[in-house]
Amino acid sequence: MFLDNRQVAMDSVLEALADSLDYFQDNFERLRPALRDSLKPHYEERGKALRELQELAKTHLDLLPRDADVERDDYLWLWSRIKSFVGNDSQVLIGELLEQERVLMQALGTAFTHPLPDPLEPALERCWKNCRALIRELNAQHKR
Repeated sequence: MFLDNRQVAMDSVLEALADSLDYFQDNFERLRPALRDSLKPHYEERGKALRELQELAKTHLDLLPRDADVERDDYLWLWSRIKSFVGNDSQVLIGELLEQERVLMQALGTAFTHPLPDPLEPALERCWKNCRALIRELNAQHKR
């Protein structure tokens, strides 16, 4: 079955959310404790948003969850570890977390260009605000 443009856009949002959560969880122990503590609430909220959006997408767009790209996740984790050998580990992680947010913001922006069922709009807006708050926190941490 082919997906329509709305479904593709929503699938991109769900994938970007899942990727950002996976990356944070995979690298949780590499973060310095203060950074970990400041980011954890944002990612807990993100996990709730992902579950809510998956359910809404299933109900209103007939969009079923897809399997994660395990090879891609492994590659990103390995690449991050390699970069950490030549740079500050926390700064590398913050940069990569910011890149995850850029990807998510692009996906959200694309989703907002399509007509979406009413229940999806507020959930996507909350996700957008979470993303913006996380970007502010990551940038503040990046300067420390």
